[in-house]
Amino acid sequence: MFDFSETPSFYAIAGAHPERRAVVDADGSVTSFGELLARVNAVSHGLRARGLAVGDVVAGVLPNGVDAVIMLLATGQIGLYYVPINWHLTPPEIDYILSDCDARIVVYGPADVTALANGQITKNPDDRTNGTVMWYTSGTTGFPKGVQRPLTGKAPEETMPLYAWFLGEVCDLQPGDAVHLVTSPMYHSAPCAHVVFALNMGHTIVIAPRFEPDTILDLIDRYRVDNAMMVPTMFHRMLHLPPEVRKNHDLSSLRQVIHTGAACPIAVKKAIMDWWGPVLYEYYGSTESAIAFSVKPQDWLARPGTVGRAAPTFEARILDDNGDEVPRGEPGLLYVKSILGTFQYRKDPARTAASMRDDWYAPGDIASMDEDGYLFIRDRRTDLIISGGVNIYPAEIEAALLEHPAVADVAVIGVPDEEWGHRVVALVLPSRDVTPGELLDHLRPRLARFKHPRVIEFRDELPRTPTGKLSRSKVRADYLAGQPLD
Repeated sequence: MFDFSETPSFYAIAGAHPERRAVVDADGSVTSFGELLARVNAVSHGLRARGLAVGDVVAGVLPNGVDAVIMLLATGQIGLYYVPINWHLTPPEIDYILSDCDARIVVYGPADVTALANGQITKNPDDRTNGTVMWYTSGTTGFPKGVQRPLTGKAPEETMPLYAWFLGEVCDLQPGDAVHLVTSPMYHSAPCAHVVFALNMGHTIVIAPRFEPDTILDLIDRYRVDNAMMVPTMFHRMLHLPPEVRKNHDLSSLRQVIHTGAACPIAVKKAIMDWWGPVLYEYYGSTESAIAFSVKPQDWLARPGTVGRAAPTFEARILDDNGDEVPRGEPGLLYVKSILGTFQYRKDPARTAASMRDDWYAPGDIASMDEDGYLFIRDRRTDLIISGGVNIYPAEIEAALLEHPAVADVAVIGVPDEEWGHRVVALVLPSRDVTPGELLDHLRPRLARFKHPRVIEFRDELPRTPTGKLSRSKVRADYLAGQPLD
């Protein structure tokens, strides 16, 4: 068992090594651990001075940067719920979240963070107690849902060692002198969580101004980045960089590039590892379940396509529609549970109950498990296409099409068909000229004929969330809106 007593924390590091570099912001400015702790403490005092108490909610509509980090840590040491909000949302969408979460204070920009800190002392607050982030899921269908976890009542230093041990087991991350690159918006759970983990392990975080493939490579090279959090769409875009650009960067410092958030096609992942080496760590989970499965590079290379085995403290079951466990290798609906705790959807007990079977949570994915316990995700249950009575998984077709060099992105959907129930449609974002016939020729040796799209159309763009998830509901709605009425 990991010796928690030897694990540092952000607060201990800031006290012992205040000069240590903590944050390199998108504009290149540097904040040390000592400076960061002083600003975090001042904001914590400022929040309490405005009457906020344990269990209250603070929302932040903040771009990536040191101010977003400050709000995360300041709320996290005085027992508050913090709701990071996607700044790309429209005012009505933001208002919905603010109303649903009952935010006492909303921080709209760096000036608001400064105002909270003004005139406040910088020593540690009394009665420090863990807060937590309340995430609003991306809401690719319907309104976003607030995922709320109970507060632990413990001091921040007491809980972080458990997560440090967990990440060591899952991703080989260790405390020490390392650099973590932030590539995605911190209003999403995975990149935000890894910022907290990195700081508590003593890592410097470098914040990219935005995701641009050549910029990311430059930052890795310039700051000798050890670890980063990415999504498969980023890999795909970087692989399309010209060879001379790719060769112009030294990426030998990379030790762990962790990816999650969406399925990664096998061909894309292999190509990245051919380029970067065996540094890709993958985990599977959701805002509700956290990291439920994980796989290290060598294990994935031995079983391409797997998302790994159950992470420490997690159990999994795969059930059929009757609630019975399916045989190994057969697809069914995935359920997970962990001793680390549970959640509820804020103000929605019915939805919470609908997502559970006893104390097992269903992320909504169809999956299978091999004899050694390695999980393979087939697709989202809601994305399953039934055509002519046969189950067809869009992700499988998308992965096959992405192996074609002329396909930059693709979305496969099922649309109503009088004869077949649904027909398979592929919407392709091409990287160069290609015809539907060429793409069908490409699929013939890879997929059974019944899985081939009956329609292939080309698009200039496909809607994805900032974490790279395909908004399939929007793809389907846009496609159907453009079809002639019968």
